[in-house]
Amino acid sequence: MTRLRCAILDDYFNLALDAADWSKLSDRIDTTVFSHPFASEQAAASALADFDIVCAMRERTAFPRSLFGKLPKLKLLLTSGMRNAAIDMEAAKAQGVTLAGTQYSRDPTAPLTMGLILELTRGIGRENARMHAGEPWQTFAGVEIEGLTLGVVGLGKLGTKMAGIAKAFGMNVIAWSPNLTPEKCAAAGVGYASKEELFAKADIVTIHVVLSDRSRGLVSRADLARMKPTAFLVNTARGPIVDEQALLEALQQRKIAGAGLDVFSVEPLPPDHPFRKLDNVVLTPHLGYATADGLRIHYGQMVEAIDAFTRGAELPRKLA
Repeated sequence: MTRLRCAILDDYFNLALDAADWSKLSDRIDTTVFSHPFASEQAAASALADFDIVCAMRERTAFPRSLFGKLPKLKLLLTSGMRNAAIDMEAAKAQGVTLAGTQYSRDPTAPLTMGLILELTRGIGRENARMHAGEPWQTFAGVEIEGLTLGVVGLGKLGTKMAGIAKAFGMNVIAWSPNLTPEKCAAAGVGYASKEELFAKADIVTIHVVLSDRSRGLVSRADLARMKPTAFLVNTARGPIVDEQALLEALQQRKIAGAGLDVFSVEPLPPDHPFRKLDNVVLTPHLGYATADGLRIHYGQMVEAIDAFTRGAELPRKLA
């Protein structure tokens, strides 16, 4: 049997080979791990031209039509998760590339969202850094979130989970999305609001919608302008859902109190990006899904899919 070459992309944590049992494939494939992002599409094309199988981690590396055209040997593309907006699915189909995904047992993004809210309102990480640096005692007077209103944009599985966590902290919760109904809000135990009401009333706005053509720029300059000067915005969904330039200006001009951002329009976030220079922004490098437990599941299911593919068996979680 001809040995196949498999590329594991964007293994920032150097966990991929330890997170799953790749040895069961060692008689059929040769595996190469790429731990750093490609600088450009051309760099990706040059590095991956001789690979038959690619394992992509979420949307860290984009696969537009133009890249597929430069990967003539590619037969199988796997992605963590069951959707990936960075992959041109139609282009993959046209080139005869088989696509499959992986599933979560749980979604760790909601707890991270709560962590960002607590950092914004209580300054835990900021004060921890000061303590370790030997700086003067107590400089940050926190904000109590009990009794505050959380505005949830998107009340799907993740938004509903986030609402439950917020209510456990004693917060009032309202929600909005383009297709959300008062009945669905009532079923989730949260209040329904129009988009305008949510941004005007919420003390903290958190975003939990999927990135699509419809949701790109969903949170506009006008929405940000409706927020209270004491309000915070948290985005753990996708960067382009928010008008990033408008958010930057609102933060620079102190029109809102701050933001907690785990996602950005360009990732990794450039070292010279203005967000990095603001003291009213909490930044994390797209950690929402990135837990050791979750990565073990993703890589384990990738091994399972490659095993099935190379044996000519039906692929689990096939996307196309």
